[in-house]
Amino acid sequence: MRASGGASPRPAPPKCSASPTTTATKLLVRGASSSSLAMPAPRLAHLRRLLALHSPPPHPLAPSPARPLPHPLPRAMAGAAHAGVATGSAEYEEVLRCLSSLITQKVRADTGNRGNQWELMSKYLQILELEEPIARLKVVHVAGTKGKGSTCTFAESILRSCGFRTGLFTSPHLIDVRERFRLDGLDISEEKFIRYFWWCWNKLKVKTGDDIPMPAYFRFLALLAFKIFSDEQVDVAVLEVGLGGKYDATNVVKAPVVCGISSLGYDHMEILGNTLGEIAREKAGILKKGIPAYTVPQPAEAMSVLKQRASELGVSIRVVPPLDPRQLEDQPLGLHGEHQYMNAGLAVALANTWLERQGHLDRIHVKDHGTLPDQFIKGLSIACLHGRAQIVPDPQVNSEYKDTSCPLVFYLDGAHSPESMEICAKWFTHVTEKDITQPGPLEQPRSSGNSKKILLFNCMSVRDPQRLLPRLLDTCAQKGLHFDQALFVPNQSQYAKVGSHASPPSGREQIDLSWQLSLQTVWENLLHGEKGLNGPSSSGTSLVFESLPSAIKWLRKTSRENQSTSCQVLVTGSLHLVGDVLRLIKT
Repeated sequence: MRASGGASPRPAPPKCSASPTTTATKLLVRGASSSSLAMPAPRLAHLRRLLALHSPPPHPLAPSPARPLPHPLPRAMAGAAHAGVATGSAEYEEVLRCLSSLITQKVRADTGNRGNQWELMSKYLQILELEEPIARLKVVHVAGTKGKGSTCTFAESILRSCGFRTGLFTSPHLIDVRERFRLDGLDISEEKFIRYFWWCWNKLKVKTGDDIPMPAYFRFLALLAFKIFSDEQVDVAVLEVGLGGKYDATNVVKAPVVCGISSLGYDHMEILGNTLGEIAREKAGILKKGIPAYTVPQPAEAMSVLKQRASELGVSIRVVPPLDPRQLEDQPLGLHGEHQYMNAGLAVALANTWLERQGHLDRIHVKDHGTLPDQFIKGLSIACLHGRAQIVPDPQVNSEYKDTSCPLVFYLDGAHSPESMEICAKWFTHVTEKDITQPGPLEQPRSSGNSKKILLFNCMSVRDPQRLLPRLLDTCAQKGLHFDQALFVPNQSQYAKVGSHASPPSGREQIDLSWQLSLQTVWENLLHGEKGLNGPSSSGTSLVFESLPSAIKWLRKTSRENQSTSCQVLVTGSLHLVGDVLRLIKT
């Protein structure tokens, strides 16, 4: 790409990090000698080394020819600004490498939730001249522990079905970072993402330094979302809080149209606090004076805090019951699981209040017989959010069979709290029952006569497996389901950063499996008497793999060798793990 005015070609910018190379994998079976493993330094130090990236230099700005830049550029950038953007994998991977350089090396538990230089957000808004554009956005703002992403997805889909141009910001992404930014229900295009990224990146690079550092990863993404939604002139911006509420990057919105708080529970306790009251207080930080607020039925301790905070602000926080399925006129929800009726009920209240406060209730027709307006039913039924109660037959193995049976099926749910583990277990036991089909656009694949239940699991080291795995096993056992095997793996994404093509590090000595081995120990102890969960179908077999690709390879090999038995694999414990599995099985 050549800059205007006969400038010399731009030199290729230095890479932010070297891509790790592929490594051979080795299966490790519980009971084998662990002393044969060359274990490195503790896993946190290992992850810090992986994330120790150098910040790259500014990239020449490249706006869309169809949309001129709204602000003047520094002279050094002005020439290159008119050269257009060359989209493509190389350009996009360069963007991803720069994004990765913003990932903080600090362990979140080290800092607590003291704002972490929260005042910097106002400075970033000034640098990007986003204060007025944000004030003009018509925002639906949602916090919570469980279901906030689903609630946002439902609300956006409803308002889009009412004819509005929508922007949706959610987290985390599963495969591609662009999933976090939806315009009219679709991930932002690569070309637009690149253009808006460099616009924000370069303005921040010029104005940041020792006193004002570059924003951390999630803060940059939130700033990018505000830039995208304001420039794209969306009618409504639906924002999911990343973590907590009070100090979340999305909470720079001073006057949303309506706020919502989904189900609260124990998660991110190292940051938000050890009690439901402390967690609720952080979530209630998104409530604003004079702004309508809604929540769902909560534990008494959490509800008391929410109502107290609402009272201090002079607003009434209304409690919304789960949606009655009869209001959908026999249409299924687009997101599956009984728990989604709770999220759908909250989304209906948020969307209805947004329409009312914006003077758009004339867009919908309220029916006399108690069902929802047609646009609401359509929005709820077409909502889509990957990685939540999602069923994916393995395309590689299943393509080898001519009949309709599916010998290898992945059941993916990003549950990572005790409460969501229980919900996930109920969903998995229900949809894997013999001859049960999942309603909606995606039917439960029919398995062959016999089935083998396998757990594929990992969770972040800040979570307590002693709280997660017992809830999963207890709930499954109560429903008569017992796992035949459990596989514990590291996430692929811990090596891949933000990009999509990197592989685990090469030398075996670099792979620290201490966390996966500890998860395996918890599992084995649960199965062998400590909790009395060992059922007749529980063999107690568990395996630890050095990489996720090796686990997928093993599952496919096992499925091919036992064609009369279908493998039903529950993937849970981490949304990052779910995204990594989706990426691997679809490539």
